[in-house]
Amino acid sequence: MLSYNTSKLLADSAPITRKSQTARTGPTGPHYHQSMSDHSPTADAMPGTEPATPSGLSRAGRVGKGLALELVDSLRLQLRGGDIKPGDKLPTEMEIMQTFKVSRGVVREALSRLGAEGLVQTLHGVGTFALDAPEENRFQFDTPSADALTDMLDVLELRASLESDAAGLAAVRRTDSLLREMRSALDDFEKHVTTVGETVAPDFRFHLAVAQATGNRYYTSLMNQFGVAVIPRTRVSSAWLDVEQRAQHLHKVNQEHQDIYDAIERRDAEAARAAMRLHLVNSRERQRLAHAMAGRNRSTG
Repeated sequence: MLSYNTSKLLADSAPITRKSQTARTGPTGPHYHQSMSDHSPTADAMPGTEPATPSGLSRAGRVGKGLALELVDSLRLQLRGGDIKPGDKLPTEMEIMQTFKVSRGVVREALSRLGAEGLVQTLHGVGTFALDAPEENRFQFDTPSADALTDMLDVLELRASLESDAAGLAAVRRTDSLLREMRSALDDFEKHVTTVGETVAPDFRFHLAVAQATGNRYYTSLMNQFGVAVIPRTRVSSAWLDVEQRAQHLHKVNQEHQDIYDAIERRDAEAARAAMRLHLVNSRERQRLAHAMAGRNRSTG
């Protein structure tokens, strides 16, 4: 289940039609979107194309590359128009294929272009998520290195410093609408603790709402530039845990979110600051212990 109304998104996305004969391309750069894990040989051979007809054109006489550009236009409009909000999880490749009646290669080409523009981010085994519109000279949050654990521990250390003060400011400055967004994210998280990958979007939404509640656009900008990859579960796998263990772990994480929320709701800046710091320090320690336990399980398995 997605973190926003997927059925509405798909229903509102009428089959794309050619808008002009001029191909529009997004910027390319070092952040080029990586392919999803279920790569097919056909898609690899000609990314962004559909199976050719005898005349050399794709279905309905439209060139496959043109289909990808049209899909980019449609999704970009929804991303920039707010129908898909930062942190939201996009529909799956299959859902997009069925809605727009295009091939997997076309979908991947479109997502690649949106990734190159900094509008979406794909995390293998988790999904594709919307990002805020990128700014020039944006902070670069590297993709996981071979030592993903060390990367994540460093990120959590950084977040503990930044987000603790953000929570304190949020307690003083928060609005009722952002408090409702935090509550919605917590409820969405709790509903999906047994579904692998589906707590990532509400987790990010909660932390983004705290940043927004500071009223300081730089906190919000930095959190958006981090993107959903800032959530530890996207960078260090917990697949070795069984369903019950994972649910217990996620319940604990969300209880810490609840403590942060309670302090912000009652406008207690010191308590909010302490709760956020405790949450991120605990997250750091949980990642360290989980990595050690996974290593022992692999060595004895």
